[in-house]
Formats: sequence, C-alpha cells, structure tokens
Amino acid sequence: MSADAEQAARLAGGNTAALLPQDRTVEEERLHRKQRLAASFRLFSKFGFDEGVAGHITARDPELADHFWVNPFGMHFGHIRVSDLLLVRHDGTIVEGDRPLNQAAFAIHSQVHAARPDVVGAAHSHSVYGKTWSTLGRLLDPITQDACAFYDDHALFDQYSGVVLDLEEGKRIAHALGDRKAAILRNHGLLTVGQSVEEAAWWFITMERSCQAQLMAEAVGKPILIDPDMAKLTSGQVGTHFAGWFSYQPLFDRITREQPDLFD
Repeated sequence: MSADAEQAARLAGGNTAALLPQDRTVEEERLHRKQRLAASFRLFSKFGFDEGVAGHITARDPELADHFWVNPFGMHFGHIRVSDLLLVRHDGTIVEGDRPLNQAAFAIHSQVHAARPDVVGAAHSHSVYGKTWSTLGRLLDPITQDACAFYDDHALFDQYSGVVLDLEEGKRIAHALGDRKAAILRNHGLLTVGQSVEEAAWWFITMERSCQAQLMAEAVGKPILIDPDMAKLTSGQVGTHFAGWFSYQPLFDRITREQPDLFD
C-alpha cells in the first residue's frame, strides 16, 4: 500500500475498502464515469475554467475501449448533465447524443486515448493561470508540496499552430505527453490525464493552482526550489493515481450536494 493510501486508510479508521472503487458491472461503471464527468464540468465551471466554447473532458467507455464520452460543443460547463454527454468513436462518429462534437476535443482526446490505453479520463481547458503559464514555454518547478505531484511527471508541448483540428497535431500532443500525467501546451493551456475521470480532473485543478502559485511567487521574487530528492519523495506521496482519485472525492461530494441536477 502506498504512503498516501496508508494515510487515507488511517483517516478512515483503517477501512481501506471503503475508500477504493468497488467492483461494478459494465453498465454501473459506465454510469459512474458519466456521473463523474458531468460533475467535473460543473466543478470546472465553478472554478472559472470555462472560456466560451473552449475546453473538454473525456472518459473512455468501459466496454467500447475505442469510444469516449465528452461534452457537447457549445454547451456551458455549468449546465452539463449526464444525459447531455456524447459517446464518440475514435473515428469521430457520434454514436450517442444529438448535439455537435467539438472537433478540437476529438483531435486531441482521440489521439491521447489511442496512445495511452491506461488513460480513462483526460481534461483540457483554457483556464487563466494555466494558459498564462503556458506562454513561458517552461515546466513547473517544485516550489510547493502540491506542485511536487508533477515533479518529473509532466511534459512541454513546445509548439503552437492554431486551434487543434488536425489529427496529426493530436498525435504530436499525445507523443509529447508520453507516459506522464500532464502536459503544458505552449501558448494554449494544460492537459491532464488519469486512470479515472476523478484523477484527471483533480490533476487539472491542482495543476492550475500550481501555475497560479508559481506566477505569484515569481512576481515578487525568486522562489526557493524543493531539492530533487525531497521533490521525488513528495511526488510519491501526493502524485500517485490513488492520491489523485482520493483528492477529488470531497469536491464530488460538494458539487453533487449543491447541484444534484447534474445526475439527470
């Protein structure tokens, strides 16, 4: 058991089983992923990560591995319900849903999901601090405990060629991402992935805040970096798949209590 799982288990009175996802049927897992996807859009809206029609989060279908669920094009994050989600095949065919598909979402996410069979969820949006940091063409530094989640585990896609509508551009982004949890798309924004929708959404939320923290720190001085050995140790504590999944749970509880209509 990882250090973060042990800590979570202690906080739960030693009942690790109560914390971890339980076995579900394909239908139950599909609904689970769609509910977390809808909740993630509501959270992104609440945190101000929406920018007009830009941004998308996807969830791989648990049965049809070459299909993913995604938000309809032109629908506000704050209005998305489970019933609004589109099921899209990796060739761009809309299999379920009657609203248009964001072609940038297809170009990026289809290639990320194809290149990374381990990825269930992927998130991209034009959040203010993420896109601001992306203009510097730099990786994040380990200046805070939270930023250490990305230590040696995020990449820089160091080119920009307009709105991503070309599958080849999506392939290049997927290649730059490699086996990491996140990528900074230069002059564009952030992209995060995870073995669950929850994990991908949490990495985006905390990466956006890490961009904000570094921008603020560098605006007033030169941040002191956490030394590499300690940054690596901390990454193993706060940057695991379980840590990402678990950190999302309180946010899910909050948004579903506040906005239960997302389950419709």
